[in-house]
Amino acid sequence: MENLMGLLRIRVRRGINLVVCDTVSSDPYVVVTLGKQALKTRVVKKTCNPEWNDELTLSIMDSNIPIMLTVYDKDTFTVDDKMGDAVIDIKPYIECMKMGLQNLPNGTKVERVQPNRENCLADESCIIWNNGKMFQDMCLRLRNVERGEVEVQIEWIDLPGRKAFQC
Repeated sequence: MENLMGLLRIRVRRGINLVVCDTVSSDPYVVVTLGKQALKTRVVKKTCNPEWNDELTLSIMDSNIPIMLTVYDKDTFTVDDKMGDAVIDIKPYIECMKMGLQNLPNGTKVERVQPNRENCLADESCIIWNNGKMFQDMCLRLRNVERGEVEVQIEWIDLPGRKAFQC
């Protein structure tokens, strides 16, 4: 636990235009993995545009280890179908946290992150200071599938008595 930098809260908000895996829709859920940690949202039945609004919290030991997000279709009698995956790139967010910003007005855009070949962003993502915390909203384009996006928000949680990003 001495290597623990802090916690990362991932709000898995919703899926957009996910692929159909069953007859006319899907029963999607999301699994977020980081190393040996794997956390799962609830299953939303019979939709390709699920609203999860689930919060998952990962322990961060090394900000360079990729966070994988994988969408599955829940099946009753067979193995769940994979509906695509994406990487949550927290490096720009971590760089903003290292700036040690305090007392900014609510809604201040600290950084804009553009989609590129290294990230799975479907659109520009802003890192915003609000109520004394840094948030990043992302719309991730799923890979290894013909279509689909997942909206997530990340937020850093410092551990009591320990500041991961002191300047």
